Amino acid sequence: MCGITGWVSFQRDFSTASSNTIDAMTATMACRGPDDSGRWIAPHAAIGHRRLAVIDLVGGTQPMTVETPEGVVAMVYSGEAYNFRELRAELRARGHRCTTESDTEVVLRAYLEWGSAFAERLNGMYAFAIWDSRTDQLVLVRDRLGIKPLYYYPTEDGVLFGSEPKAILANPLADKTIGMDGLRELFVTIARPDLAIWEGMHQVPPGALMTVGREGIRTTPYWSLRTLEHRDDRATTVRTIRELLEDIVARQLISDVPRCVLLSGGLDSSVLTALAARHLRNSGERLRSFSIEFHNQQQDFVPDEWRATLDAPYARAVAEHVGSDHRDIVLDDATLSDPAVRAAVVSARDVPAGFGDSEMSLYLLFKAIREQSTVALSGESSDELFGGYRWFAGAAEHGMHTFPWLSVLPPPFVQRTRLLDPDLTAALDLDTYLADSFADATAEVTRLAGESDLEFRMRQVSHLHLTRFVRTMLDRKDRMSMAVGLEVRVPYCDHRLVEYVYNAPWSLKSFDGREKSLLRAATADTLPRSVVERVKSHYPITKDVHYTEAIRRQASDILATQQHPVFRLYDHDAVTKAVDRPADEMIEPDRFDLEQFLDFAVWLDRYAPTFT
Repeated sequence: MCGITGWVSFQRDFSTASSNTIDAMTATMACRGPDDSGRWIAPHAAIGHRRLAVIDLVGGTQPMTVETPEGVVAMVYSGEAYNFRELRAELRARGHRCTTESDTEVVLRAYLEWGSAFAERLNGMYAFAIWDSRTDQLVLVRDRLGIKPLYYYPTEDGVLFGSEPKAILANPLADKTIGMDGLRELFVTIARPDLAIWEGMHQVPPGALMTVGREGIRTTPYWSLRTLEHRDDRATTVRTIRELLEDIVARQLISDVPRCVLLSGGLDSSVLTALAARHLRNSGERLRSFSIEFHNQQQDFVPDEWRATLDAPYARAVAEHVGSDHRDIVLDDATLSDPAVRAAVVSARDVPAGFGDSEMSLYLLFKAIREQSTVALSGESSDELFGGYRWFAGAAEHGMHTFPWLSVLPPPFVQRTRLLDPDLTAALDLDTYLADSFADATAEVTRLAGESDLEFRMRQVSHLHLTRFVRTMLDRKDRMSMAVGLEVRVPYCDHRLVEYVYNAPWSLKSFDGREKSLLRAATADTLPRSVVERVKSHYPITKDVHYTEAIRRQASDILATQQHPVFRLYDHDAVTKAVDRPADEMIEPDRFDLEQFLDFAVWLDRYAPTFT
């Protein structure tokens, strides 16, 4: 995994100008690529790269170039193409002479062979930029599910781009301005696929190819979630899912550096652990697995509607069952509440996400894993794909009038505005924003001929999760992992699996009356019975009152500085009342309000944005 950035300008000559700016843009992503740094300059393009070496440690250096009779083609690349071996064989058969063993060269030569159609041939997670001096054109490509981030910022005579906003913001042409829609996105739990919160900045849409030339910018989708008839019966569907998972896991274990699995003890991660352990065992290798725990977790844990059981016993049962080399990463409240950790998380995210210890614990987990492994497999997006969240069943039974997760989450999680200045809350008008976003999102879904109202509604629910909800999950996972130079792969996002399961009717996805019926049926033979029967438990958060007390103290310190810029957005009296509530009386929404307040304070200090 890596970080990429660049600057295209048709009115400049970069070959005679200082490279300080592109170097500064590249340097912002050193954490994404701790192993190497490089840049490549052409008259109208400057591209930079930070490398995390995973495949072909010696030969995969970037930026990578190929000389053609018509001119040089250069590429910077982030991600992995899991089918690079098959593509390389096909390219060699067509006369290409690959000089490295890297997937980077395969992707570049695939572009030379097939032009813009090459993106459709890739299987993986990726974001890359190609400068084609034969046409003086930039090509930006992002993977189908948007696993890897890619941002761009149009200028008067070209474009800036980068894996993260901070790379673009390091260029003096980019304004650090936040408009109303950007601000709205910070207070709701949805994510529009093409929106960046910074005014003038956008994301390359998932599954899209973008070209930048003298005539302007053009975006062309090469993939989308298409509505297709599912003709397989239950037995065939279950068997196909198993075959796909076996192939996907095998592909995503390819690496020239140590790899592992993130194991929570839930169905999703346990399946990956079991399949990965079996695959590696065949080659005489033992799988590493990692779980997260909190200090005093056994004593502090109280079952609730979101987390009925502790993860640890199930994770250990799976590790013992499959024979993985397992380690629990135990975090204490002092480490979790360290302001330096919060600052690192906000810097990694580029936004004040406000998810509190759930993000800081993820960051610390990845930091600990990175000491032993460079690549990790994660169960992200399985719930979105197989219908694992309880609000899927709610939408099936009661209908859907907004994003389904918003109908189940407590109101303070839906619109996190309880501590904001009342005038700002009114101006944001989040009810209208959510309604408009919901209408736009559901309008993207095509109905199958003859599809019942229930099946079409559940298709919409699935589509919303795979194009909106999962965006937040994938971005969080990417930023927290890349902040410490760990590559996290997400097998459930393989587009072949997504296409197949998306089109399976809800009656199949819930055939046994439980969540994730198809995944359970396809993999039950690989797992302990206790894990197969376990009810979904959401990502853990600490229950330690000392952590909450630390959050109160930190918020109180900011209150003492009434001129802090955070009070341009937050109401001083409302924050004071929240801080005055005793730590042992705070419920999760109260704590998350203060968490986001603290995130905003850190973010405003670091980025100093202008609001319009």
